[in-house]
Amino acid sequence: MIGSMTTKLFKQHNFPETQRFYLKQQHQHNIQQELSILEETLKPKLKITIVTETWSPEINGVANSLLQLCKGLQKQGHRIQLIRPMQKNICTEFQAEQECLVWAKSIPKYTEMQFGMPQYVKVSKAIERFSPDVVHIVTEGPLGLTALYAAQAHQIPVSSGFHSTFHDFSRFFDLALLVKPIESYLRWFHNHTVLTCVPSQTTLNQLQDFGVTCPLVEVGRGVDTIRFQPEHRSEQMRLYWQADANTTVLLYVGRLSPEKEVDVLIQSYLNIKKQSSRKFKMVIVGDGPDRKRLTEMANGSDVIFTGSLTGQSLAQAYASADVFVFASQIETFGNVVLEAMASGLPVVAYNYASPQRYVQHGKTGWLSPFGQVAHFMQTIIQLPAQTVLKTMGAQARQDIESVGWQYPVKQFEQALYQVASLKASSSLRG
Repeated sequence: MIGSMTTKLFKQHNFPETQRFYLKQQHQHNIQQELSILEETLKPKLKITIVTETWSPEINGVANSLLQLCKGLQKQGHRIQLIRPMQKNICTEFQAEQECLVWAKSIPKYTEMQFGMPQYVKVSKAIERFSPDVVHIVTEGPLGLTALYAAQAHQIPVSSGFHSTFHDFSRFFDLALLVKPIESYLRWFHNHTVLTCVPSQTTLNQLQDFGVTCPLVEVGRGVDTIRFQPEHRSEQMRLYWQADANTTVLLYVGRLSPEKEVDVLIQSYLNIKKQSSRKFKMVIVGDGPDRKRLTEMANGSDVIFTGSLTGQSLAQAYASADVFVFASQIETFGNVVLEAMASGLPVVAYNYASPQRYVQHGKTGWLSPFGQVAHFMQTIIQLPAQTVLKTMGAQARQDIESVGWQYPVKQFEQALYQVASLKASSSLRG
């Protein structure tokens, strides 16, 4: 080992005092490193049951993030069981040690999304058979509730994740009567777990204000900087969009549903087309229940709706645009912001969640005060020249290059160790 080699050097050579001090410090540092590596090696590997209503290849931030976290945990040697609804398509990027599939039912207005049926006996037997150290429930739906009861019956500690501000959806879907019951249920659910993982400090603060009293642990999100990078820029794709070198392309990527407020983006684009002589183009990537209304709103304009894109096509769409515009105010994080920055785009968004953490106002994008729609729209109208956007996009890429998935995986792993320790300590007491 390096530390022991340093010790031998001390004995064999008569170093000056200054060098002795340096080598001594280095020796201590190396020993600490060795101990840290040894500690990581000796840590017991966990058996983890993951319960989720959504899973890759479904296209949403939760499914994508969970896939990356599971891949990272498995790489670290942890064993994973998945409990999830049945899907039409198969995930080819990850294979769990065990899977328990329950019947699925589509969510109204979100046919591409589904929830798992509460098949208690099946879920309970699957958990008993796998005998996990911890059960982590990603979503709070019927399947999540079933797993909570099953895990508690088997005396297995439970952690949870909070990824969707369901209570905020009410203002978009006339669900005012359900707000209080939903809030009460979410509060009850998370307070009956050992801890809850949240993707951002914003969400952590919201849950505390919301009355969630269980420990809250931040587990951030990462981005694949190889998959998303400026080098994927496609002049052919820009030609298809009818965007030449002097055209500023505004890009949105995400679900087309009322709560994402894509209508604000379209209205901003229509305004800028009236007020500016510059050439602009609006490209909207994604699909969802609001597509028909948004298409009608954009009727007569040259707004481009691409539908859902994945893989190389999605990477090219990001890299071929000039600025990313994101009007949503209901995000717990916002993965698309990181993907856009990794692709070399400056970002226009509200000052919360992932934009608050990663976007430098005036350097890598623009942050509007939360809730101030007029300010947001004005920012788009006042976008600077292409050359400035390019410089800011390059800085955005530089800022995000070090943001991978390694650290979020480590955060998640530490949270699960914390939960699993309860099972270990209770078995020791028994």
